[in-house]
Amino acid sequence: MKKSFYHKVGDFIEGKGFYIVLALCLAAIGVSGWVLFSSLTPDQPETPVGGNAVITVTPMPTPVATVAVTPEKPVLTATPKPTSTAAAVVSSTPSPTPQPTATPRSAPTSLAWPVTGEVLTGHSLETLAYDVTMGDWRTHAGVDIAAAVGAEVRAPAAGEVVLVTQDVMLGTTVVIDHGGDLRTTCANLAATPTVEVGDQVSVGDIIGAVGETAISESALPSHLHFSVTRAGEPVDPMELLPD
Repeated sequence: MKKSFYHKVGDFIEGKGFYIVLALCLAAIGVSGWVLFSSLTPDQPETPVGGNAVITVTPMPTPVATVAVTPEKPVLTATPKPTSTAAAVVSSTPSPTPQPTATPRSAPTSLAWPVTGEVLTGHSLETLAYDVTMGDWRTHAGVDIAAAVGAEVRAPAAGEVVLVTQDVMLGTTVVIDHGGDLRTTCANLAATPTVEVGDQVSVGDIIGAVGETAISESALPSHLHFSVTRAGEPVDPMELLPD
């Protein structure tokens, strides 16, 4: 009777085939063990998982030392003293010429008539005179010289005009200083004189015109009130006026 393929294989395994299969299994186990051992013992050094970590160290900035700069003190240079030559040049400069001092004007010994006319009222200090305007007896510190309204009044001597005013009793008044404490006063002038304070006048210069401004002498005919003082004291004009 002919055996089937399966019976042949079974017989083979029961015979020599058993040892052949065992040898193949051992060989397979050996090869597997060698492969596993080779994989566990790599030739290259181990590489860390995740790759090589690169650590960058940033150097700290080196502190810069601050140096305080002290400003240099100014160097004082001594100014050389002038030599004797320079001193000689300075000393050779002429000194300014002193200005001449004005010589005080001396008082005139006589006066010119400020207007031409008759003396209506004379000078009277020691004796009382009747005042027709005021209706009483009083002193009179000057002279009243008859002159028409508008007649020119002239300076009786050279001098400086020191006062131009409106006197309550004597009206428009001009006072001239002739030097030596001698002053003359022309009153009862027209409202606007022709001179001002500070004007220098010469004898005969026109200083104004006869007016009607003196209320204390308004009852008299048209005239010029003329008086003289020396150091503030009244002087009789007739002592200085020519005859």
